[in-house]
Amino acid sequence: MICPNCSKLIGVNEDRCPFCGAWRPGLFGWTPALQRLFGNRIDVVTLIVSSCVVLYVVSLALQPEAIFHMSGLFSILSPGQRALYQLGMTGGLAWREGWWWTLLTAIYLHGSLLHIFFNVMWIRNLAPAVTDLFGPARGFVIFSISGAVGFLVSNLVSHAPSVGASGSIFGLLAALIVYGRKRGGAVMTSQLWQWALVMFAMGFFMSGVNNFAHAGGFAGGWLSAQSMRFGAEKRESRAVLVLGLALIALTAVGFVLSFTQVTAILLSG
Repeated sequence: MICPNCSKLIGVNEDRCPFCGAWRPGLFGWTPALQRLFGNRIDVVTLIVSSCVVLYVVSLALQPEAIFHMSGLFSILSPGQRALYQLGMTGGLAWREGWWWTLLTAIYLHGSLLHIFFNVMWIRNLAPAVTDLFGPARGFVIFSISGAVGFLVSNLVSHAPSVGASGSIFGLLAALIVYGRKRGGAVMTSQLWQWALVMFAMGFFMSGVNNFAHAGGFAGGWLSAQSMRFGAEKRESRAVLVLGLALIALTAVGFVLSFTQVTAILLSG
């Protein structure tokens, strides 16, 4: 296998890398599997987009009567609040009950057809560049941390119920800006700053937009990208691979926890 710390060829079961001294670089034989999982078997962008679409359809199916309650263009095919809480919406009840995992699950939920359309469009535009420049595991970590920090800021400031991947999208923009600044891409960095500022400003003129999550997501993406190397500089470490898998597992468990908690409340009421 390739040592994730120094990129030298070593044995899978080495206790320490003979070149850089990294302890258990093969993670008891699991590191090659993790590298294949993120590098070849899982398309991170497809995983994110597919999860958003599937969960949006499920949210409509859980509370179909809410589909017909439209109050404007941006409320077309909007899931009901109960269904969104069942799947992991953050803020409101979830924040009062201490359901911390909704900081992750809410990233993949959306409040209307146009909401998911525009977010998926931005994910498809930005996420491939981030995963190419930083690596798939690092890219997924940046996406997840950005969204979670965005919702944390939103919950601390406003406590309003919230869903959507826009905080993560601002985090992807921040990560690309960090890359441009470090690699001297002045034109790219300037363009990305313009996109970020225009998108943030638009939030003040559109109803239902969570600017706190946008600002927090940008900050989360900036800080997480600053702490990571680029894919061309160094292979993704064991820690990043494990963190990426842990975030996937936590998010999946979070959906189950939200569904069981809300269902229990409904049954008890």
